[in-house]
Amino acid sequence: MLVLRSGLTRALASQTLAPQVCSSFATGPRQYDGTFYEFRTYYLKPSKMNAFMENLKKTIHLRTAHSELVGFWSVEFGGRMNKVFHIWKYDNFAHRAEVRKALANCKEWQEQSIIPNLAHIDKQETEITYLIPWSKLEKPPKEGVYELAVFQMKPGGPALWGDAFKRAINAHVNLGYTKVVGVFHTEYGELNRVHDLWWKKSADSRAAGRHKSHEDPRVVAAVRESVNYLVSQQNMLLIPTSFSPLK
Repeated sequence: MLVLRSGLTRALASQTLAPQVCSSFATGPRQYDGTFYEFRTYYLKPSKMNAFMENLKKTIHLRTAHSELVGFWSVEFGGRMNKVFHIWKYDNFAHRAEVRKALANCKEWQEQSIIPNLAHIDKQETEITYLIPWSKLEKPPKEGVYELAVFQMKPGGPALWGDAFKRAINAHVNLGYTKVVGVFHTEYGELNRVHDLWWKKSADSRAAGRHKSHEDPRVVAAVRESVNYLVSQQNMLLIPTSFSPLK
């Protein structure tokens, strides 16, 4: 009995003294803010681009009465032509559901915009994104052009690539030729995708800034570090429409 008790005592002691191993499945800072941004891309029929834009210029107020439009652009360079890109802000998914229901029941919006414009659209794409925790939505200093850079990252989330990615972005910003409007990661759509929305004075200032950045050792070092987590990338030059809040 003494041996048994001694063995039992050691077993209990080992359970009590053994360190508690906990693991987390989190891949970065938690997303406590419910605010998200819907990215919408419309591919238009070549002969209908002008008609679509003219109609929306007259009717967009019917849409923005229900939720916030962040920006609306036509795509100048990068990928397929006759394309528009727009960003909408929502407080949460319940808010978006309420907005979509209200729009479906808005007779003016349906008759004056949806019905005539459906004939102009060839294809639609949508993504739900969040701002990366260390990014916030910024206003540009004045009117200009925009660049949307899309990075397909290796799986792992901001906990894996976030610090290196941030250093690469800041290295470009510190040269003074560009400004970050927002850095977003996809929640619904192609996962492990990051969208950088940049403001530039012009397409030529963007080109000059890029040439300068390629010769800056700080930028080169930061980019070389971040590409270790990169799978692919693409970009688009965006021109804001007359009714876009971001000019």
